[in-house]
Amino acid sequence: MNLIKKDIIFSDVSKLKGVGKQLSKYLKNRKIEKVKDILLNLPYSETDRSTIVALKKLEIGKIQTIRVLVKKLNFPRIRNLPNKIICEDETGKIEIIYFNSREGYLRKIFPINEWILISGKISYFNKKYQITNPDYVTTLDKEKYVKKIIPKYTLTKGINEKKYRLISEQVIENLPDIKEWYEDDFLKKNNFLNWKENIIALHKTKDGQNSLSKSYKRLAFDEIYANFLVLSENRRKIKKKKENKSFKSVISNMILKSLPFELTKSQKNVLNEINLDLKSDTRMFRVVQGDVGSGKTIVSLLSIANVIESKYQCALMAPTEILAKQHFDLTKKIFFNTKIKIEFLTGKTDLKKKGEIIKDLKNGNIDIIIGTHSLFQKKIDFKNLGLAIIDEQHKFGVKQRSELAKKGGNSCDVLLMSATPIPRTMMMSLYGDMDISKILEKPSKRKKIITLSKPEKKIDELWSFINKHLNLDNQVFWVCPLIKESSFLDYSSAKKKFDIINKKFPNKVGLIHGALDKAEKEKVLKKFLKKEISILVSTTVIEVGIDFPNANLIIIENANKFGLAQLHQLRGRVGRGEKQGICILLFKDGLSKNAIKRIKTLKKSDDGFYIAEEDMRLRGFGDIIGYQQSGIKNFKFANPVIHEDLFLLAERYIKKNSIDVNESKYTFLLKLFDKAEIINQNID
Repeated sequence: MNLIKKDIIFSDVSKLKGVGKQLSKYLKNRKIEKVKDILLNLPYSETDRSTIVALKKLEIGKIQTIRVLVKKLNFPRIRNLPNKIICEDETGKIEIIYFNSREGYLRKIFPINEWILISGKISYFNKKYQITNPDYVTTLDKEKYVKKIIPKYTLTKGINEKKYRLISEQVIENLPDIKEWYEDDFLKKNNFLNWKENIIALHKTKDGQNSLSKSYKRLAFDEIYANFLVLSENRRKIKKKKENKSFKSVISNMILKSLPFELTKSQKNVLNEINLDLKSDTRMFRVVQGDVGSGKTIVSLLSIANVIESKYQCALMAPTEILAKQHFDLTKKIFFNTKIKIEFLTGKTDLKKKGEIIKDLKNGNIDIIIGTHSLFQKKIDFKNLGLAIIDEQHKFGVKQRSELAKKGGNSCDVLLMSATPIPRTMMMSLYGDMDISKILEKPSKRKKIITLSKPEKKIDELWSFINKHLNLDNQVFWVCPLIKESSFLDYSSAKKKFDIINKKFPNKVGLIHGALDKAEKEKVLKKFLKKEISILVSTTVIEVGIDFPNANLIIIENANKFGLAQLHQLRGRVGRGEKQGICILLFKDGLSKNAIKRIKTLKKSDDGFYIAEEDMRLRGFGDIIGYQQSGIKNFKFANPVIHEDLFLLAERYIKKNSIDVNESKYTFLLKLFDKAEIINQNID
């Protein structure tokens, strides 16, 4: 067979020889839709059919290959009895059993008195060796095809090894030579094979099963590099020339003097980095990472003051109405002694008011607009938007960042805030298109949250403790364990707990569960915020960023079900005011070693960045909050835990070389990892 053409690699699997409509459907059930998916569907093991075994040396339960003489075909006329073929070699006899097979087909592949090759799983019945429905039956001249170590793939209904092998081998064994996107020196220095040899090695050797093998590492690096190319292109398109903003920090200095606290060293450093960006002649595209309660919001408001002093408008967007309203209230308070015009806009703003706000934004009569994603609807235009801020950025991906940057025009700087500490390798893959600032300290007045652990069988000891807190006018969070992909089970689990707690503390308890829509959820949160209820039972992770200054006790049930970073985020919901915050982790008996380590880590540290690194080390990167929950697709091959060196290598390589993502040599790589469309969607 001739080499397959390069373009075929990105075609539908139905283009391959032997792949009809039904087989194509089965392959698509296995997420093998394009020919390239066959290349990226790596074997998880192999089947050794390479040795021909004498019948007297067969091992029951093993897949083995035999060379035998066909002696007798037995086709019973009684319904439901199997067809039986008797074969032998110089050392013994074996029965080959078939159910529901056509007589004509079996006579063709089992010619009497001829030697054939059979490969399948050996069983033993009625003191006789048997193979039922063998995987391979062929003539001796095709021995080389069967007598091999054959890669084993995860398959699905309707596809067996033999069928899939016919499809995969016609692709893997006939790959075209692809022009490399790396220099020869780079490949050699890093012990990488060229692309074609690499793919063949992944399928024909054990390399595909070992994430630290050189072939696997080359594939993982390709995936990382494709991801970084997208981020690099996004950065290139966003960080364009702009008019620099001119200000003397008059308003921000006035605000600083009025604050009842002094900024931490970290906050001052980050504010300085932002101010330098604002004054530069290229657009700011920066993310501020700060742990729960580290004071990101006040830094963003001081930045807003400087932008308004430069005669530009500012927009602050939050993911929920309740968080946006909290930002609005704080902003009104901070800018109380100024003439700065501040407005609030969400999907619930009445039409008349909304119309006025839209008109005033366009005319430049509003300085600061705060709201939800409705701020960036097509019909909303700004006179001169100079700074767009998104809070809790982990809920937005690369495409949304691009669209946000486009909304503000060429003079708009973009600042993103995230209270989700993320390990370095993940930061590179999520925020590689951005500059990164970190607020590492917490305000000096903020008390460290006391973290305790307690076995769930002692839950009754908590009621008097909760009652004591309620008498002190404190509020309480009670977080139930999440039951994945079942809003009904989430509801029933939380409802049971709600009923128990409500009997203890009548009319003081609210409930949030997976079946509630966003509006209902916000309604309950508002009641809690207004102190209309004292205890909030929740199955959902309580909104990051929302301040409940009166909530000082959080009880997390079945805490071992949550990851470290998740527990840290939940813990950060309390102790936001001046009172001491307390977090109680309830756990069941028989904890795993990792669960014990997680609880110990949380009790000894309140550093979100340290906790995120530990979480990734203990649980792997797929479960870290802010990554999987962000909706950003996980890497299929690269793993930030075990391939950290490859992430760092990709970062160095892309910074060192002048990369033009539109070069033809990158087209194949980007299409291979489904990144080409993202590149095309990016704004100019």
